[in-house]
Amino acid sequence: MDKNTVTGFILMALVLIGFSWYSRPSEEQIKAQQERDSIAAVKQIEKEQAMAAEAAKAEAVAMEQRQDSTSALFEARNGSEQLITLENDLVRISINTHGGMIEEAELKNYKDQQKENVRLLTKKDANMTLSLAGKQENIVTSDLYFQAIPFSQTKPAKSTAEGTLDLNVPDAGDNGVTMRLPLPGGSLDIEYTLRPDAYMVDMIVRANGIANLFAPSMKTLDIAWNDRARQLEKGFDFENRYACIRFHRTDGKTKNLSETSDDEDDIEEALDWVAFKNQFFSAVLISQQQLSDAHFKSQIYEKGQGYLKNYEATMQTAFDPTGAKPTQLQWYIGPNDFHTLKAHNKFSLSADKDLELEDLVYLGWPIVRWVNRWFIIYLFDWLKGFGLHMGLVLLLLTLIVKALVYPATKKSYMASARMRVLKPKIDELNAKYPKQEDAMKKQQEMMQLYSQYGVSPMGGCLPMLIQMPIWIALFNFVPNAIELRGQSFLWADDLSAYDDVIRWGKDIWLIGDHLSIFCVLFCVMQVVNTWISMKQQQNAAMSPEQEQSMKMMKWMMYLMPIMFFFMFNTYSSGLNYYYFLSGLTSILIMWFLRKTTDDKKLLAQMEAYKAKNAHNPKKQSSMASRLEAMQRMVEEQQRQQQKKR
Repeated sequence: MDKNTVTGFILMALVLIGFSWYSRPSEEQIKAQQERDSIAAVKQIEKEQAMAAEAAKAEAVAMEQRQDSTSALFEARNGSEQLITLENDLVRISINTHGGMIEEAELKNYKDQQKENVRLLTKKDANMTLSLAGKQENIVTSDLYFQAIPFSQTKPAKSTAEGTLDLNVPDAGDNGVTMRLPLPGGSLDIEYTLRPDAYMVDMIVRANGIANLFAPSMKTLDIAWNDRARQLEKGFDFENRYACIRFHRTDGKTKNLSETSDDEDDIEEALDWVAFKNQFFSAVLISQQQLSDAHFKSQIYEKGQGYLKNYEATMQTAFDPTGAKPTQLQWYIGPNDFHTLKAHNKFSLSADKDLELEDLVYLGWPIVRWVNRWFIIYLFDWLKGFGLHMGLVLLLLTLIVKALVYPATKKSYMASARMRVLKPKIDELNAKYPKQEDAMKKQQEMMQLYSQYGVSPMGGCLPMLIQMPIWIALFNFVPNAIELRGQSFLWADDLSAYDDVIRWGKDIWLIGDHLSIFCVLFCVMQVVNTWISMKQQQNAAMSPEQEQSMKMMKWMMYLMPIMFFFMFNTYSSGLNYYYFLSGLTSILIMWFLRKTTDDKKLLAQMEAYKAKNAHNPKKQSSMASRLEAMQRMVEEQQRQQQKKR
């Protein structure tokens, strides 16, 4: 680093320090800020008091309604809670007669950090309410008590006076229940069917003889769904990066709210489903009649509270008060496993509709997603099929990927090697044109020299760019591979979370409360790779201007591993382990290529290329042509200036 560069860094540091000192608040500003904070605190207290008053008022109204014996809902507002359990080998769900909704959902084959079954929905954290606008009074399910009728006593009707309904619903036997809300003249039924050997629950809402309770124009069912996403994995920050409200539009596009900040949005497009998503598990509400007028809100919890985000969703779907056509809803409550989600698409109540549930697993941008979808996933599954430990699967995955991109790696290396053996001739050009005003002539002759010897200064860049989609694809794939969850390897107890053999129990800015050994190894490999790359560049042919740029790039490249450490210390150990293996393999490949490349033979080949094409010169490159045109323009301008003098 030269004197000017050092001076520049010092001046930048002084400017930053001076600006920080200059922009610090005065005592009057600090006092004013404290007053504003006090006012905000008072307003928050007043807001909470107002909310409490509203809740008390609502409870009083509800109490009055429960005591109103003339109300059509008098009987439904008074009752007792009862939990109805439906389960198969994969999931256990509990439905409460108070509200008629799924209250709890427990996955039998997955454990949380307390080694208990993962629970996605709980009475404490989740709530769903269905609302229907009636003529005299609204039907709000959260205020009402339903009657639980097992399917063994009554089967869900599959036909109407208008004909048979084409519902893709299996015969559930006893593994289903009808939640019946008695109403004057009939009932409102919610039929739940738990699919065998699946994470799918069918939820059919049907009106029976209650059309007179609604206006003829009433055609919609309002849905309000709230849930606090519990922290299920070890790393709060890392898990939060993959937790969000995700939704699938009927045009086939899947979107989501922000994962990294509080977010809120009104969705104008019609939706097929909305998911409250954790890193590895999701609760998904699916509607066959589409969801409309959706409003979503997501708020991040602070670390240490046991929760990731607070999810809120309000939406509408079609409802037929006559009962001729039921409202067809479904729940997927299970893991974010690509193959499992894809297999559950066939359980759609409309058999010809592809739900594309696999979009819950984020695999990157379109080209990156294509690499993951059609290559990485199948390669990973093939290796996993041998019954190997996940640490060995990642090792073999790295080696296979490196072997596949080896031709591009070798091509990139050989481009740098040709530049290296051409360095003496470039040094001669630098000595021939030492003045700054001759820079364009020097550049033009340099491009001509490259053309004569068949060398491209950018020849090493394209092969590296070809490898980038695979590098980014694995960056997206590894954190979303549920197969790594809970899998230990060496000192890491969970490849889907950070390894924290060294920890100190208190957060330090930018680092956290631990030191990830795999992250340190990855960063060390980056430093070694940078050193090898820079050493190779030092021997390459380049102009003094390029050498100066390389000095700046050198320091930037050495700073990158430090930045990576602060970024990846909280990332999954599986991802850091893969990057460590990738870096180590790259070093070995570079060593092998250097050992097997004879610079004298390479130069002889380049001289032979030059001699062969001496009488058949190749067309100049576009860059060389532009440089030549610019040179002629500059010379013409100089001649015009001399004439004026």
